[in-house]
Amino acid sequence: MQFGQGLVEAILQAVIISTDTDVSLSSYDEAQGSKLIRKAKETRLVPVGIAGFAALVTCGLYKLKSRGNTQISLHLIHMRVAAQGFVVGAMTVGMGYSMYREFWAKPKP
Repeated sequence: MQFGQGLVEAILQAVIISTDTDVSLSSYDEAQGSKLIRKAKETRLVPVGIAGFAALVTCGLYKLKSRGNTQISLHLIHMRVAAQGFVVGAMTVGMGYSMYREFWAKPKP
């Protein structure tokens, strides 16, 4: 009986703490535009990713218009593979850059 009552009290305490209205998280307080600018300043590859996404969409729309006899389902499959390849490549470059910055470019103490 004692164990169950202590568990209930712990859960109620956690609920009271989590519903405290005075707690403010900074990531929820900023607007989308300012969050994008902050992320672009923190991580230099964010603008590269946005530009790559825009380029893929533009290229895909152009090829969709001038696809000739190619079926639309085949075109969409090719665009999905291209987008996935870009994402994997961007993640690989990003991880390589962060590893370089952390292990090789780190100033010696």
